[in-house]
Amino acid sequence: MSDATDCRLAPPTWRPLQGGWRLRVARLLTIVNVPMAIWYLSWLLAPGRAGHPVLYGLLVGAELFNMIQVLGFWWTLASIRRRPPKPPFTDAVAVDVFIPVYNESVEIVEPTVAAATRLRTAQVRVHLLDDGGNPAMEAMARRHGVNYVCRPSNEGAKAGNINWALERTDAPFVAILDCDHVANPRFLEVTLAYFDDDRVAFVQTPQYYANHGQGGIAETSWAQQTLFFGTIAVGRDDLGAMFCCGTNVVFRRTALEAMGGFPTDSLTEDFELSLRLHEQGWKSRYVPEVLASGLGPEDMASYASQQLRWARGCLSALPRIIASRLPFKIRLNYLMSAAFWLTGWTLLIYMSFPVVRILTGAQPVTVASVDQFLVHWAPYFATGLVTVSLASGGTYTFGAFALQSANFWVHVVASLLTLLRRKGSFAVTPKEGATGRQIKPIRFPLAACAILGGVAVYGLTRDQSPATVNNVAFALVHITVLFSGMWPALRGGRAEPAPEAVAEPAPSLGQTR
Repeated sequence: MSDATDCRLAPPTWRPLQGGWRLRVARLLTIVNVPMAIWYLSWLLAPGRAGHPVLYGLLVGAELFNMIQVLGFWWTLASIRRRPPKPPFTDAVAVDVFIPVYNESVEIVEPTVAAATRLRTAQVRVHLLDDGGNPAMEAMARRHGVNYVCRPSNEGAKAGNINWALERTDAPFVAILDCDHVANPRFLEVTLAYFDDDRVAFVQTPQYYANHGQGGIAETSWAQQTLFFGTIAVGRDDLGAMFCCGTNVVFRRTALEAMGGFPTDSLTEDFELSLRLHEQGWKSRYVPEVLASGLGPEDMASYASQQLRWARGCLSALPRIIASRLPFKIRLNYLMSAAFWLTGWTLLIYMSFPVVRILTGAQPVTVASVDQFLVHWAPYFATGLVTVSLASGGTYTFGAFALQSANFWVHVVASLLTLLRRKGSFAVTPKEGATGRQIKPIRFPLAACAILGGVAVYGLTRDQSPATVNNVAFALVHITVLFSGMWPALRGGRAEPAPEAVAEPAPSLGQTR
């Protein structure tokens, strides 16, 4: 892509939520949600409510798990405090800027390298860490006057690549930018100002998907990111529990050296490193401002691969979190972050209920009519969704929810592989989407839709009782959500190009702030 069409060079169109009417209304809704949750839970746990004992146990377990996640979200939301930005950092301190690369195209990486050489304030030393040994990448690095580093092996993947460079550099601060993230010239001016406490180990900034304007997976995956970086991360920072997200981050070198560098035995080395740092009393900071623009996954296979790696890494960290010496509130935040990757199991449980009911007649709860269930459950669920949408600044969409739902299988597979102690491998998320339909990454939701649809038709051919019709309706709701999430993969083709970016390079980033 040329400078004239590279969406990463355009000013960002989003900023994290730190105040305003949406946050105030979202907080008000959490107060409303509490009695609704209590009302639903008290109805669900009432004596005599249980239908089939196994199904009832699964339903109660799934609902309690989701309620714990909701309570954690409410806690995070209530913790958000507006903080005035710090004055720009002006000391000429040395910073090593690492740009890890592995088999990406020069076209994707060059704008990142060029922008890194324009970072202001610090004595910047840019290092292109090429694990692919690409001569064209080396020539590009030389062209921009940056240090080209190519180690003799790929051991430890990205973590090993960074550790190799750490041993050969000495600046007191280390910035890490993924090869597709084009930094604003102000990146170091802003982030270095937050190292005003000697115990601050790292300062994290948002991962902004500049290609979200293309639609499809890029748009819906970005909508998911906005909820985390726009709301959850802001609250986590106020709770002292923000973790490193792998890119757009600056580290204090002494903190990295105290941990022996990045752990190479985890698929989510950034999450594991953050846990170890917090366990040793180091602090983290989050800057709610877009200071680098990158590229999100553009097709379903890339998205699923990314999610599977994150899920396996976080779930494998659960025993470490439970046994850690973290302060209670920080440990709780880490537990909620890791346990999120089990939510796919709850959707699988919910989808099984209409199938089991139509085929066997067994159901999880005893109710006089489905209306009784809906009266207690629907208000709790609906206000929860509205709260999430408002808390994200209105950016968390139905498409984001549907995409997550269609990838429920990622959570299931990741947890099974983790339980079986199957070793995973680090996979770089492709920076350019594939063309054509992608059936393989949606084979599980397709199978779920086929089962739900087939059972629904079978049930209606046998009888049209209210119980059957209601369960068919629930099956159709699941099919609609799954189909919506799968649609970009079924549609195939490349997304439309993002609106043309301005030709002015990285200095224009962040002007909407």
